[in-house]
This record gives sequence, structure tokens and C-alpha cells, in this order.
Amino acid sequence: MLGTMATVLSATVVNVALHDIMLEFGIRQGQVHWLATGFIAAMTTTMLASSWLLDHFGVRKTLATAMFLFTVISLLGGFATSPEQLIAARIGQGAMAGLMQPMGMYLVFRIFPRNRRGQAMGIYGMGVILAPALGPVLGGFLVDQLDWRYVMFAPVPVTLTGVFMAWRFLPLPVSRPAPYRFDFPGLVLLGAAIGLSLDTLNRLQELAGQEARIAIEGAVAVIALVLFVIRERRARHPLVNIELLRNPAFVYANVGAMALGLALFGSTYLVPLFVQTALEFTATEAGLLMLPAGIVLGMTFPLAGRLADRLSARKLVIFGIVLFAMSAMLFAVSDIELAFGWLALWTVLGRIGIGFMLPALSTGALNPLAPEQLGAGSSTINFTRQLGGAFGVNIVALTIEFGDHSGGIPTIGAFHSAWWLVAVFVAMAAIPVWKMRV
Repeated sequence: MLGTMATVLSATVVNVALHDIMLEFGIRQGQVHWLATGFIAAMTTTMLASSWLLDHFGVRKTLATAMFLFTVISLLGGFATSPEQLIAARIGQGAMAGLMQPMGMYLVFRIFPRNRRGQAMGIYGMGVILAPALGPVLGGFLVDQLDWRYVMFAPVPVTLTGVFMAWRFLPLPVSRPAPYRFDFPGLVLLGAAIGLSLDTLNRLQELAGQEARIAIEGAVAVIALVLFVIRERRARHPLVNIELLRNPAFVYANVGAMALGLALFGSTYLVPLFVQTALEFTATEAGLLMLPAGIVLGMTFPLAGRLADRLSARKLVIFGIVLFAMSAMLFAVSDIELAFGWLALWTVLGRIGIGFMLPALSTGALNPLAPEQLGAGSSTINFTRQLGGAFGVNIVALTIEFGDHSGGIPTIGAFHSAWWLVAVFVAMAAIPVWKMRV
């Protein structure tokens, strides 16, 4: 749980610092969003390596090493002297976070029986959700009272504690499967496909003079994706277990997980930037706006987890989708004069929706799998959620950049367009989720 809290804290705490980072380095929103997108993209790519690492080194060595490296990279990022160094540190953080995050879900589904997994995921999620609840508040305080650099240092106490606890409490594996080769070519192809496609989307923000490069990058990304699929179908030990995709419920749950990632990371990126840029909130006010939503989300998780053990997963996920889509639409029609309390209420509504989606998607995806498939299954559904988040943040940033600007700063109309886009994308996920039949 500490490892996952650190990753979520790092993914969210930087969002309230984006405005100050733009001012210090003299960069636009089109470049600064890589602090969020680069983190999530790296996290998405390395996440699929967690299954191989679990099989070869066990959860204790893998988690402790990843958290230690995460700590070192966070400290280096805090002392960055250029936006390129800061982005590189965020990518490094994301790479380690991708190894850390699937471990919690993997342990829950290995330790707890089928009829208690939803409850366990609810409790696990309640602890994890403290990070996005407190992250923006902590980030706002650090930015206003100290300096934006302290948001890079914020996860360090958590990860150092996690390193100690991993070595103290997590067991060494009793037995391990026979050694097998890591699918490094698959990882390179996947990383190339994700990185190039995200860079292609980013370059669309300044299209003039870059048409040829954008077309070539987009084509290479598609080729890399095709080669990755071919590789995974032929490899003896693929990065993505294709057999899992023969289970319809698992496939539909992964589509829902992509929508969840877009909702969670897209809105977490959008809310602070929206209220600081369009409504002129301070970083502290932006963080406080997110606090009630995080607390309510923490309260929602145990209830949603218990319901996931008893009720249809698809009904709970669709209920969450409806609530989040309503929240996004309310933000899309908000004006400058809207009171702080109403904005906090819209955020709370969206977080309740996310709270109902996560435990139900996890149980709906992993319950039909055999015990030996849980490592690959948990890394895959975490991967699809993060992939939705990576593209969600990038598409949101692209929408804002193409929107109306005044003095180089996006207007409220640009943010309204982004909110409508998020609402439509998440609502469309209700169609495949309804086909889960679990």
C-alpha cells in the first residue's frame, strides 16, 4: 500500500505546481504537461515487466529495489535546473512506479479468498486514496509556502518507509517457476509505440512546419504497435499474456479500466490547472478544492468493495460512469462566478463515481482467472488503466492548447471543451462494460 501511495502521490502532487513550473522555466502548457504524461507513459510501459520480476525475484526484492530507486530519482528531480532534467526525472519516477503499483493488487488477490477480495480491495483502495486526497493539498502548501521543488521531495519519506517495511515484513518466495527469458523486444516495441504516439499528439499542438515529422512519427508508432502484437502472439513468454484476452469479461473490464484511467488522471490533471488558470485560484486553494473529494473517495471505497463481492460488477461500474460523466458535464458548464463550494461538490461527485468503478473493475477482471494467471492479469489491468490515463492527459492537454487563449494563457472556454471531451469518452465506456456479464 505504501508503494502504491507513493506512486499516486507523485502522479498527483505535481499538478498544483505546473503553473509555477511554467513561470519559472518560461514554458507553455504544451510542454509542461509532459511532467504528467511522461510519468504515466513510463509507468504504463514498465508495468508489464512486474510479472516477470515477481517470478524471478519475488515481491520483496522487486518492491524494495523499485522504491529505493524511486527515492533517489525523486531527490535528483528536486534539484533539476532545466525543464528537460525535470521531465527526465519524472519519466524515471514513472518507470519505477510502474514496477511498484501492480504489487498491491497482486498480493490482495493471492492472499484473500474470492468472496473477500472486493472488501480487501476496498480497504486497500481507501488507504491508497489518501495520496490523491492529500497530495494536492500538500502540493499547494509546499508551492505557496516553500517552492515547487519540494513536491518532488514529498514522496521520499513514504518510499523510504516502504523500503524498510518491505525488507522487514514481506516474505521471500517459497518456490519460483522455472527461469524464462524476459520479453525485452516486446518491451522496446511497446515503449516505442506509446512514446511515439504521445509525442505525435503533443506535436499536433504546434502543427505548422511539422506535418512531415508528425506523419512519420505516427506511422512508426503504428508499425511498432503491429510488430508488438505479432511478437506477443509468437513469443514463448510474452509481455502480455494473449490467453487472457480470450476471456470476454477480462477484455471488457480492461476497456472499462482505460476509461477509469482517463477519468482519474485526466480530471486530476484538469481540475487544478482549470481553477488556477481560468479562475485564478492559488495553489493552496486548488489543493483544498481536491481535499473533500479525496476524503469522500476514501469513504466510498470500503462500501464499493463490499458491494463488489455481492452485486454485479458491471452495474457498479456503470453507476460510477454515470456519476463521473455528470461531474465532468457540470464542470463544462461552470463559469467564473461559480462559488468554491459548488466546484468542490462537482469534484466530490466525480470521485464517488471513480470509487464505485475501481473495486468492481478489479474483481470483474481478475475473479474469472486461475491463480497462476493473477500476476499477469493484475499487471495487464493496471497497464490498461495507466494507458487510458496517459492518453487521457495528453488528449486533454491537446484540447486545451487548441482552445482559445488570452495572453498565452488558456481561457475558460478551452477548459470547457476539455471537460466535455472527458465526459463523452468516459460515457462511451458504458457500452463495453455492460457486456462484462459479471
